[in-house]
Amino acid sequence: MHSLGYAEGLYPAQWTALRYFAKAEDGRRTASELARFQGLATGPVSRTVRTLIQKKLVAKSKKQPSGRAEHLELTKAGRDMLERDPINGIIRAMDDLSPEEREALASALEQVIRVASTVWPAQQRSES
Repeated sequence: MHSLGYAEGLYPAQWTALRYFAKAEDGRRTASELARFQGLATGPVSRTVRTLIQKKLVAKSKKQPSGRAEHLELTKAGRDMLERDPINGIIRAMDDLSPEEREALASALEQVIRVASTVWPAQQRSES
C-alpha cells in the first residue's frame, strides 16, 4: 500500500516532508517538528529526512540556532521537485469540479471518514 504513492523517486512520507519544509515557518523546519506535526515517532521521520538530504532535496540550514535540533531547508532541487508534486494533479482536478460536484465529494469524504473512524480504533484495540 505504501508504494502506491511512489512518484518521481519519492515515497508518500518523503513528499509529505518536502511539503512540510516548504511551508513551515523558520524555527519549525526540524525533523522533530515534522514528527510532531505528523504525530509520528522521531526515528522514522529522521530516516525520511536523512534520505531527503542524501537526495539533495533538503539541506541543513547554514544558520543553526543554539539547541540540538538541526534546522533544515529545501534546496533548489527540492523546490523544483515540488513543482512535480503528484498532489498538484489532484488540486487541478478539484479546481475543475463544479460547486455541486465539490459538495458531493465533500459529503462522500465526510462519510468515509466517519465510517473509517469507527473501524480503525476498533482494529487498534483488537491488535493491542
